[in-house]
Amino acid sequence: MADNTILLGAVAYDAKVVPIWEGIREHFRKQDVPMDFCLFSNYERQVESLLAGHIDIAWNTPLAHVRVRKRTGGKSLSLGMRDSDRDFRSRVIVRRDAGIRTIRDLAGKTLAVGSRDSTQARILPLHFLKAEGLDLSTVKLLAFDTDVGKHGDTGTSELDVLKALHEGRAQAGTVGDLIWVLEQAAGRVDTARLEVLWTTPGFDHCMFDALPTLNPGKVEAFKKGLFAMKWENPEHRRILELEGLKQWMPPREEGYASLVAALDEQKGW
Repeated sequence: MADNTILLGAVAYDAKVVPIWEGIREHFRKQDVPMDFCLFSNYERQVESLLAGHIDIAWNTPLAHVRVRKRTGGKSLSLGMRDSDRDFRSRVIVRRDAGIRTIRDLAGKTLAVGSRDSTQARILPLHFLKAEGLDLSTVKLLAFDTDVGKHGDTGTSELDVLKALHEGRAQAGTVGDLIWVLEQAAGRVDTARLEVLWTTPGFDHCMFDALPTLNPGKVEAFKKGLFAMKWENPEHRRILELEGLKQWMPPREEGYASLVAALDEQKGW
């Protein structure tokens, strides 16, 4: 008899990942949707497992998502995303004493950037800065390739960027808006030293991906379970807060166009 359990893959970037998916699994059970999950140490392994059919659905970063789309010729199924995944942005942070007032003033300066697989802390900020007219060859990059394979999920490389700015090892740096807001709220940003120079255009973040060959019954069952989660339900809210959203949203692809362009430009596929 065919197994109707949906097997979902997620990357274990933080200890909270386990209670998140245990909570979602229990929610799905209450919706009469059998679901289980397996954890990966990196997104490259998760993508390969999805493409090989070892898992049904993958909870992917934007980088993993567009790579799945490319390798399936655009035929992969996008199943859903968080409200917080829409119109994500990055910030260019500068030291107040560096004399940087415009993007072009970054020329000749040291720019701290996150890990090479971080969409928000390196790939897209560099792409957007170039589009604004900055000649990247005139900038000295101070790169923090921390937690490579987790695509910036841990935020560690962004914290390294902020530390370098505070210590004066860089005059400017790129971080995702989420880390910037969280670090400010925690009182770990010295606003007497650091300020926002520029905010990038919006782009989209994580997505649930599946192969086009996935049983349509599993596709519909997954959507049923996912979109039944409501912020107004205290049990659901606990899980939603851990995962950083208020509402699961339908998928959209237009928010990944800039990332595709950046990967083409940077030969980052």
